[in-house]
Amino acid sequence: MLQKDKLLARSIYLYLGALFITSLVVSNLIFQKFFYWKPFGDVTVFGVSLFEISVGILPYPITFLITDLISEIFGRKKANQIVTAGIFASFFSLGIVLLANVAPAIESSPLNDEIFSRVFALSPIAVLASMLAYLAAQYIDIAIYHFWKRVTKGKYLWLRNNFSTFLSQFVDTFTVVGLLCLFKVLPWDLFFGLVISGFLFKIFIALIDTPFLYFFVYMMRKRFNLAIGEEIDLDA
Repeated sequence: MLQKDKLLARSIYLYLGALFITSLVVSNLIFQKFFYWKPFGDVTVFGVSLFEISVGILPYPITFLITDLISEIFGRKKANQIVTAGIFASFFSLGIVLLANVAPAIESSPLNDEIFSRVFALSPIAVLASMLAYLAAQYIDIAIYHFWKRVTKGKYLWLRNNFSTFLSQFVDTFTVVGLLCLFKVLPWDLFFGLVISGFLFKIFIALIDTPFLYFFVYMMRKRFNLAIGEEIDLDA
């Protein structure tokens, strides 16, 4: 690979990493607002309205699209590096929020201590739960993705994209809701409803992002003249 192509590939990897980390950190900061989306009408699952979910779920599926894209083009090692960087960024952002929460607000501050604490007070618990779930889900996603990539010899991109995402998203949803219930942030009677609702929403988004993955993989392979299953070695 020419030096200019290697520099371009590294820049793309850097920007994908920035999008990944931003999506992850933002999802942890905005999670306390909930919204509803009812394409099937007023359906309830175990007492929970279907798709009444946290806005924090909106940017989160983007992280799985990005790790799948990085896995496909740059390999498993680089995908795992982005996941590790995301964990570090999330805990660093949590530390900043905690520090900001401790600092006393002045009288003329647009947000007083009570309002700021009300918005961010649950962040430490939520971030811990999210990070434990995220850690398990992302590494599972990457491992399964590359398992199917080996089995299919680089073919059937849709299969490894969806099979890896389905299982990892279930692990993520089950774990984060379970931990939030365990920490008494959420009541246990909402557990099954929130798990099913969150999982189905993530699956819906995963199915939507498959054409985007095909498009970006196609563009990358064309630009860098990659064969099916071939990866760019950024460390070479």
